[in-house]
Amino acid sequence: MRSLAEVESEVRRLAQALEAANHDLPSWGASGGAARPHVEVDDEGYHFVVVDRGREQLRDTTTDFDELLYWIFSDATHRLAFAYEAAHRVDGHDSRRLAFARQVELLDRVAPSMAERRRAEIARILETAPYRDRAARA
Repeated sequence: MRSLAEVESEVRRLAQALEAANHDLPSWGASGGAARPHVEVDDEGYHFVVVDRGREQLRDTTTDFDELLYWIFSDATHRLAFAYEAAHRVDGHDSRRLAFARQVELLDRVAPSMAERRRAEIARILETAPYRDRAARA
């Protein structure tokens, strides 16, 4: 099991490929507020935690370091991808088209296996919630 400092160091190293800002990554050991995820490490494993308005909304726990990294980078790239989509919006297109593609591209920079995993998750999402494009406004 890696220490919290070792986890943070590895995440920051991998995040360089994304050119992610500090606020795009989780905080370490305690909540940074406003639903920003944070990471905890204890005898039970690695914890990916989201606290919003003083209430814990999510606590995923694993002993698998690679799983923790996936949770961290899936969340960070989701934020980055939807910010990218908002800045490059294509009128009439489902916003997820550009955001999903961007997220997969970003995850591929971190680890191709993460990108492949996310592609499969996106395919499952689209089976039940397909893209809904609309005609461009005149």
